[in-house]
Amino acid sequence: MIKRALWQGLLAGTAGGVVMTIGEKIEQAVTGRPDSHVPARVLQRLIGLPERPGPQPLPVNWAMHYGQAALLGVLRSVMAQAGLRGPVASAKFAVVRLTNDQILENATGVGAPPQTWPRKELVVDLLHKAVYAFATGAVADALAARGGPGPGQRHADARPGRHAHVGPLPRRHAYGA
Repeated sequence: MIKRALWQGLLAGTAGGVVMTIGEKIEQAVTGRPDSHVPARVLQRLIGLPERPGPQPLPVNWAMHYGQAALLGVLRSVMAQAGLRGPVASAKFAVVRLTNDQILENATGVGAPPQTWPRKELVVDLLHKAVYAFATGAVADALAARGGPGPGQRHADARPGRHAHVGPLPRRHAYGA
């Protein structure tokens, strides 16, 4: 499972990164928001490269942007392989993606806690990270489904009162069952 999750996750995460970037470029064309160089600044601080004022080198920005997207895709693929699939799993993964960004940005001193951001900036970031999470999840889920149900899905099928389908739980669902 791990070998499959690795290659499928790198693929799913990269695809999610591409979809997120396309969405960002569309949003920037509409809003006039400039490119962010935060990914480059984070990577430069993590590996000890000097930062220069103003825009950072595009290859460094993309290395962090797509590298982070691809690597986090592995986690989403592990989720899918285990049977955690669908929109609820992707929503959970969006939180992981946002948390990862915030840890790296705040630990390196490049970013500030989201509660200090202007609301418009926060909404834009949340939207783009959600697009990434759901695009990555769609690819990871589709690739994992080729291998059949995951262990969690098989467990749900075998237990009375559990449902392997993706969707909201029925009102009568007992969490202890």
